[in-house]
Amino acid sequence: MDLLDLCRQITSPCVKRLVGDKKLQMRLVCPEYSKSAQEVKTFPDLKKHRIFALCWNLSQDRTLLSAMYPADQPFCYSLTLEGDIKTQLHTHDYIELAYVVQGEFRQKILGKDITFSQGDLCLIDKNCFHQDYIGSTPAVVLFLGIANDMFSEIINENIASGKILSFLNAAILKQKDLRQYLCFHPGPSAAPELEKCLLGLLKELMDNSAGTHYIRKGLLMRIFGILSTRYEFNLSSEQQKARNWLIFQEITQYIRQHYDTVTIQELSRNFHFQEDYFNRIIKNKTGMTYSAYVKNIRLEHAQQLLLNTDMSIEDVASAVGYENRSFFYRIFQEKHHMTPSAFRKQHQP
Repeated sequence: MDLLDLCRQITSPCVKRLVGDKKLQMRLVCPEYSKSAQEVKTFPDLKKHRIFALCWNLSQDRTLLSAMYPADQPFCYSLTLEGDIKTQLHTHDYIELAYVVQGEFRQKILGKDITFSQGDLCLIDKNCFHQDYIGSTPAVVLFLGIANDMFSEIINENIASGKILSFLNAAILKQKDLRQYLCFHPGPSAAPELEKCLLGLLKELMDNSAGTHYIRKGLLMRIFGILSTRYEFNLSSEQQKARNWLIFQEITQYIRQHYDTVTIQELSRNFHFQEDYFNRIIKNKTGMTYSAYVKNIRLEHAQQLLLNTDMSIEDVASAVGYENRSFFYRIFQEKHHMTPSAFRKQHQP
């Protein structure tokens, strides 16, 4: 079962229909009733949960089906549309993540109309007023509501892309005068990986087994890790430069720590970028290709070993990642115009 299948399942006719609870119905979908009113939606149950999911399924017959989890009992709310509508202008006291599972989805955020396609995602800060358009085109949208303290915990966790996630936190939460939302567009093959995490998270929100809080938090950490590294998001040119510099620092720090064994495939697995990305960003910042950059770092370490240890040339070559002695000799001579032995003899007291 994939994410689309599960979203359709929880909003299917087999699920018990929600009737009579007007307050919850308005929470699930609140059509515009005033041009001037501004609603503030609060987190459903902060004492019990710190994340919830709301699913919209707009069917071909212009029926909007909606479900929310966690829930004491599964339910589905059905709203028949007579024409295109907007929700009431509103904001939240929590972070909202909206993911387009299928079709298109349109929002008005801070007065600007934005259309999201399948695989796109929007992260909206608290106190950011917006409206959702509900039209005639079938679509499935998954909303996640994230309590502010949980969002902060995720950002502050010590994970591989900590600097990048900290930048994301600053971009969405701290620069109020510049931006209060971020629109994400998937890079190559990024959407399936994100959907796998969203599917797991939705299942955990439907299941209140022991330990589910930690699993939910872990999945959210993965989701934000994918968003910050494998999705493109709308930033000013200054913000984009700052993000690229942080990514470059993360990558080159990793290379320097693992210079003797690092491969571009290993970087791709750890940082979730396509292999050609590493060539582009290193070339942009240093003027060198990835291979030339790694070779330069290895030769720098070789120089230090030649000058500060009694290691044999073969051991030095092996220590910096070259098992082929002849190749090591050749690249060392290309840089220093002398053999490693001559370099050691010339520079030692």
